[in-house]
Amino acid sequence: MTSIGGAGMVDWNLAVATATRLVRPGPEVSKDEARAVVAELRRHAKASEEHVRAFTRMIPESHRPEDTPVLVVDRAGWVKANVAGFRELLKPLLDKMQERRSGGPTGAVLGAVGGKVTGVELGMLLSFLSSRVLGQYETFAPASRELPAGTNGGGRLLLVAPNIVHVERELEVDPHDFRLWVCLHEETHRTQFTGVPWLKDHLEGEIQSFLGETDVDPMTVLERLREAAQSLAGARPEGEDDDSGRSIVELVQTPAQREILSRLTAVMSLLEGHADFVMDGVGPDVVPSVAEIREKFQQRRARGASRLDLALRKLLGLDAKLRQYRDGERFVRAVVNEVGMDGFNRVWTSPNTLPTKAEIAKPADWVARVHRTADS
Repeated sequence: MTSIGGAGMVDWNLAVATATRLVRPGPEVSKDEARAVVAELRRHAKASEEHVRAFTRMIPESHRPEDTPVLVVDRAGWVKANVAGFRELLKPLLDKMQERRSGGPTGAVLGAVGGKVTGVELGMLLSFLSSRVLGQYETFAPASRELPAGTNGGGRLLLVAPNIVHVERELEVDPHDFRLWVCLHEETHRTQFTGVPWLKDHLEGEIQSFLGETDVDPMTVLERLREAAQSLAGARPEGEDDDSGRSIVELVQTPAQREILSRLTAVMSLLEGHADFVMDGVGPDVVPSVAEIREKFQQRRARGASRLDLALRKLLGLDAKLRQYRDGERFVRAVVNEVGMDGFNRVWTSPNTLPTKAEIAKPADWVARVHRTADS
């Protein structure tokens, strides 16, 4: 990593070191309590497999999908896992940018910025996010001795123990119920990817297409960033559309990237909304205080932690993720009400049966396209 980080576009070692140094300390717990939390999360993750598979009916009882590990981590562990995932996913783009920097006259711009500055910036971003993520199914994670993953490119399920404890205390909810509730959501994501073999490759293909459309000319990127900054500051050039509802991530995209992002947004809305739907469907039978947890957690999602948190969510496009939960759950619920769970599960047949962004907003259009076409 030293040779790649020091001379490449991102100093990955420095990203980890920066995030680890800046990460906020977790809630105070004794060693015995910490061990008990870790053990309980592992038990709940295991129990959630049966609950989720029975409710979703995505995986036939006779089928044994590839097993993927459950890792209970602290905030620094989440950072290390995500740096490894970013490094794997971004490698083709960074290699292309490295070649451009080495051979073109604009290479001095990126050379001045340097991999170390980029590493620090990535580390700062990850330190911010590391205290907010409760769990994550890491789809593209490479396996390592410290962070094992499933065989044949399989993922791993991360549960961030200090964040779960922090939120359950903040919401003043039953900690045992809350931990199981979180595990149900994250286990749904694991079931989605282990039960739908083509989903990982499809998503990776879309992401690589998105990255492949990235302008590797630094001056073009800087100009687009300048325009984005003007738009966010309310100083867009006269006659241009108002982009105030879009994040800086969206504003620096090319038109081709926006088309790809539209498809990715639809898929992510489906995955997140399905997880919320399953969590609510299973919850009443196994989580006694699910109604209280759901209400308090929704309020927390909506208001954010502070003005700074709201501003950063807007800047990074994280507010769009909140819309994905809401819109996706509404889509899943409407389809299940119309055609039942087995009818909804046709969504997992192939990339062609995934909903479009427009269909997420109008579930009846998806039902008409997929069911009437298949049944005619």
